[in-house]
Amino acid sequence: MTAYITRRLIQSLIVLIIVTLLVFFVMRLLPGDPLIIYIAQSADIQAMPPEMLEQLRHQFGLDKPIMIQYANWVVNIFQGDFGTSIYYKEKVGKLMLERFPVTLHIGLTSLVLGGVIGILAGMLAAIRRGKMLDRIITPLTYIGITIPVFWLGILLIYMFGLKLNWLPISGYTSPMKDFWLSTRQIIMPVLCLSAFGVAANARQMRSAMLEVTRQDYIRTAWAKGLSERLIIIRHALKNSLIPVITLMGIGVGTVFGGSVLVETVFAIPGVGRLLVSSIFGQDYVVVQAITFVIAVIVLFVNLLVDLSYGWFDPRIRYG
Repeated sequence: MTAYITRRLIQSLIVLIIVTLLVFFVMRLLPGDPLIIYIAQSADIQAMPPEMLEQLRHQFGLDKPIMIQYANWVVNIFQGDFGTSIYYKEKVGKLMLERFPVTLHIGLTSLVLGGVIGILAGMLAAIRRGKMLDRIITPLTYIGITIPVFWLGILLIYMFGLKLNWLPISGYTSPMKDFWLSTRQIIMPVLCLSAFGVAANARQMRSAMLEVTRQDYIRTAWAKGLSERLIIIRHALKNSLIPVITLMGIGVGTVFGGSVLVETVFAIPGVGRLLVSSIFGQDYVVVQAITFVIAVIVLFVNLLVDLSYGWFDPRIRYG
């Protein structure tokens, strides 16, 4: 186990380095200059003396060779310093501390909802294969997988926000301040983010459950006269969950990717919206920091998912 974890940590470190290199250099290949955007917010760029522009480049470290910039950024990250945003003029760590809880609140809620509903729906469809329940669930999973997140968000806003006036169409309130308002505000974003997860988990669970129920030990359990509920819960469910858990681990990255669209559609001040505005503003430091943190979270969750296989199936051994 220790050797396996060490090997996975080394692999994760290599992946993390590749991700940071790609983001770092791709951002600098984009046309435009973030300092020009920064200066245009508060001053006339034509009247700006060249000396002041050079001073700003020195202040943000943009006057150094690109490899030196990358090395300094990596060293600062391991010291807990994510740098200062050019566009927002604030510490990036502070910006992320304000935005990440919002994204995690909506993202984790949608991930749990997608997992629970998807597993139950897939299990019911497998148990009642070919019957009415299966005929209803299976087509719905096709819709859930293919429907675009932003289009679903617009439909929900039009129906529940504008026409029925049941739910607020934008904004976010912390559940610590107003739990009821916060719940009403996140219903539509959570539905958008969890739609794909519910559909994908249901399809995977149905397929895994059908495969498990054909195994010899399930036939033996039926032959012993055990009840259907006992066979499904004690024998079939646990072994069917392994591919679903894998899919849910991949879904963590999907949640962060979907939050970019959902937070933009619903005007939610989360990390996804921060990432979009930073890309348009060419705020290198913010984009690099957010990408780094998301990559760390995804790699960590994938490691936990791999380690959980041994609990779901004791036959699995880590070499």
